[in-house]
Amino acid sequence: MFTTLLKSPIPFFSSFNSTQNPSKTQKGNHSFNKNSKFSVSKTHRNGPIKMPTPPWMKGPLLLQPDEVLNASKPTTKRSSNNNSKAPEKALFGKESGVRGKKVMKKIIRDVEKLQGNGALDDTQIGKFEEFEIGNWLEEIGSDGEVKKFDRKMPWVREEEKVVFRRMKKEKVLTQAEIILDNDLLERLRKKATRMRKWVKVMKAGVTQDVVDEIRLAWGNNELVMLKFGVPLCRNMDRASEIVEMKTGGLVVWCKKDILVVYRGQNHWLTSNGQRVFNNLASDNNTTMSPEKSNASTWRRSLNGEDRDENNQPVVGSLYERETDRLLDGLGPRFIDWWMRKPLPVDADLLPEVVPGFKPPTRLSPPKTRPKLTDEELTNLRKLAHPLPFHFVLGRNRNLQGLANSILKLWEKSLIAKIAIKWGVQNTDNEQMANELKDLTGGVLLLRNKFLIIFYRGKDFLPQGVANSVMEREMALRRCQLIEEGARVKVAETFQVANDSLAKTSTVGTLAEFQDIQTKYGVLEKENNELEIQIEAQKENLERELRNQERKLAILNGKIEKSAKKLAKLNSSWQTAEPDLDLETITEEERECLRKIGLKLSSCLVLGRRGVFNGVIEGVHQHWKHREVVKVITMQRAFLRVIYTAKMLVAESGGILVSVEKLKEGHAIIIYRGKNYRRPSKLMTDHLLTKREALQRSIELQRIGSLKFFAYQRRQAILDLKLKLAKLEEQGVASPQG
Repeated sequence: MFTTLLKSPIPFFSSFNSTQNPSKTQKGNHSFNKNSKFSVSKTHRNGPIKMPTPPWMKGPLLLQPDEVLNASKPTTKRSSNNNSKAPEKALFGKESGVRGKKVMKKIIRDVEKLQGNGALDDTQIGKFEEFEIGNWLEEIGSDGEVKKFDRKMPWVREEEKVVFRRMKKEKVLTQAEIILDNDLLERLRKKATRMRKWVKVMKAGVTQDVVDEIRLAWGNNELVMLKFGVPLCRNMDRASEIVEMKTGGLVVWCKKDILVVYRGQNHWLTSNGQRVFNNLASDNNTTMSPEKSNASTWRRSLNGEDRDENNQPVVGSLYERETDRLLDGLGPRFIDWWMRKPLPVDADLLPEVVPGFKPPTRLSPPKTRPKLTDEELTNLRKLAHPLPFHFVLGRNRNLQGLANSILKLWEKSLIAKIAIKWGVQNTDNEQMANELKDLTGGVLLLRNKFLIIFYRGKDFLPQGVANSVMEREMALRRCQLIEEGARVKVAETFQVANDSLAKTSTVGTLAEFQDIQTKYGVLEKENNELEIQIEAQKENLERELRNQERKLAILNGKIEKSAKKLAKLNSSWQTAEPDLDLETITEEERECLRKIGLKLSSCLVLGRRGVFNGVIEGVHQHWKHREVVKVITMQRAFLRVIYTAKMLVAESGGILVSVEKLKEGHAIIIYRGKNYRRPSKLMTDHLLTKREALQRSIELQRIGSLKFFAYQRRQAILDLKLKLAKLEEQGVASPQG
């Protein structure tokens, strides 16, 4: 493909601007000739200058002297349009950062921009041939010959892309638009936009209470506004269908999660919603505008609705019809379904108890395990995701009717998908799934508060196949009995004179197998189901006992380690000996000091560290300004409070006034005494430091917790040993029985 890039000739310029300074121009030209690689004609001072040309231009590029870029004096002015390129850079500027085809593509794009702007209209003299890219794109082979480059440019499209526009969804006329007149419908919609009171529809859907409230509101107003919550707010088309079906009204306006329902002109004829709707439709069909009736008739003829064998119009898509055919005969449908059609089966309307119901017969194919692998489980979950819901369930127990319907469904489908009703109190999906699993024997694929999905299993047998298997087993047993009877009959009729051969052989007969079973009772004992269950329980209990003993050993080791740390900390401090020569105070003084101590706002609070050298220092600091100190402790046991009070008295040398119970703990009031002398060293050396006291408190807490958990492990071990003893007694008693 050849592309013409440049066609316009370049005209000569004969004169310059009269205001130009010749001296500056000559000086500029001299410096330009000195720094550039191309020559400038000196004979014609005012003539055009020949500039270097690109490889695709056949004619010379002639510019006026004032249009030549002076490289010695770079300009600092910037154009207002930063995206536009200078003409000289577009023609002979270097392209950096790209190679090969990208260079050619960029150069051609720049030249096209210049041609479009008309910047190259005056760059050629005369008319030349059209520029053809195919003549200039050549490559040199290995033998030195020049070969044409006939491949197409990357920007040349092979063919135009075909774009399929999204089909506009055809608007379906609502029941109100079909039945009501345009003027009446417009008036009702304007009135609906001004309504501010509504009836709230909760999770349970359009219940009978909601219907009664709508009919009560219709007594005062012809329109009623409904505001829907989840899940019906997600599918307002389905919500309008349910409202029109249950109330008999017409939905005239819809916005987001709000519907406005019109009661109709003959609302007062009857209170039955279905009769109101039929009367309303029949009366208004006569007043329907001919344009709407013709439009609806034309649309039905244009769509070409399918018809069945009886020449009746088929309602619904193929997806809905196939699902309805699958669910036919399983039970009544759930009309309050909040998702798109088809409607699932209402499991709450199925019988709670089915006479003669029993779990289905299961038999795995040869060399096949009934258990699903992880990959199979994932594939089945992906397969079940787009499937429609088959049942809707709201009760937790008595699900034999639902189990019977699931077994019928499994004869046609691999998966049964059950939705859990919204707004039903005390629904337990775990209890539902467990009962259905026990009744059907299926495999639970997924369970949450919204849905339950069951797979029929690899070992599932349809009813017809199960009956065939049972008939085959009965036929085999009959053949065995006939063969054994024939063998015995022949043995009785056959007589031998020799007594040693008179006895017939029982090798390979049914009698031989029965003799072995009666003779070797060990085989029957090993295969006994009760014995197997007892052995399994024993194994589980022994495993749990070993686990508990291992945990108890770990706890004992931790207790020993913590006890060593606590003993090391306790050995690093010792209490002071109590002073035998103590001051005495009278009862009046004690009562007065108690009242003073209780009124004190400043106090010393004991935390988890208890009594350490910093606490004694704080007591002496309080005694520096007042005679009484109030110490508050958070200990709950009163004996521990008394022990702390005696320890404070012994370490500080004061007099214990009283121990009072407060709202936040216990208050210990200590009097410094009349002969008190402030010691030179406030912090004692025989007590623990603040850090050591914290470590001691942590170790005490840790060893207490460890001892508590060790006690629990011992109790669990005793219970397991008792259970093992009972199982051994059952195992000994079962052979005797």
